[in-house]
Amino acid sequence: VCLCFRDVPSVDILVWSELPTGAGLGSSAAYAVCLAAALLTACGAISCPLKEGESTARWTEEELNLINSWAFQGERVIHGNPSGVDNAVGTWGGALRYQSGKITPLKRVPTLRILLTNTKVPRSTKVLVAGVKEKMLKFPAIMNPVLDSIDAISQECQSVLEAMPANPSPEYYPVLEELFDINQHHLNVIGVGHPSLDRLCRVTASHGLHSKLTGAGGGGCGITLLRPDTSPLAVEAAKRDLCACGFECRETNIGAPGVTLHSSSSLNAEVLHALSES
Repeated sequence: VCLCFRDVPSVDILVWSELPTGAGLGSSAAYAVCLAAALLTACGAISCPLKEGESTARWTEEELNLINSWAFQGERVIHGNPSGVDNAVGTWGGALRYQSGKITPLKRVPTLRILLTNTKVPRSTKVLVAGVKEKMLKFPAIMNPVLDSIDAISQECQSVLEAMPANPSPEYYPVLEELFDINQHHLNVIGVGHPSLDRLCRVTASHGLHSKLTGAGGGGCGITLLRPDTSPLAVEAAKRDLCACGFECRETNIGAPGVTLHSSSSLNAEVLHALSES
């Protein structure tokens, strides 16, 4: 950054995160995006968009492109040859389509409630990818149609998400739930499933909920779709049973905005405490 812009002032960086590391949730990309935004702002390469009286603010499209490009360099340091999709999601938020190296933002994507469950089973993305490649080479006539079907599921899911209004009504959810189920079966077929993820899906299915793996698979995390009208009792019961399996489970949202500058008054108590302890 210093080579391209003016010197960065001497700063202490405090990193606080709710994302578990190494679980396929893009924690390294989130870190790289936030660090790039902070350093670029500190050296004057991008503006400080927060105006007096505002609790949050975001940068211009041009500035977000700069943040994303530097965050991608950070991802290269960490991973060597990343796709760039994780830092793009961290930068712009919402939902993106990634195909053959091309990243396209989806339009009018609603915020969806999910349960995010960490099986705490370690996995290697490199090993899982190699396993899929081996199956493709061994059984091309079988595996290629499966991958084509996964692509069709993604396209159908994109169409549904873009058709949903800002406050999604319940009729869209049965389609998404069915796509979750089909996709999870396909991912098992190509070899990136795991008994812990199968157990996660069975537990949530017993409460009328639908789940699939996220990230590379082979353990790591799974997501469970929650309808707007899902009973709080059903959600709590599912969380309780998942925790009884030794998993970590929390309720959160997907489709939220990307990197954002917050005023100190908008931070929650846990973050303020972490800052005060630094």
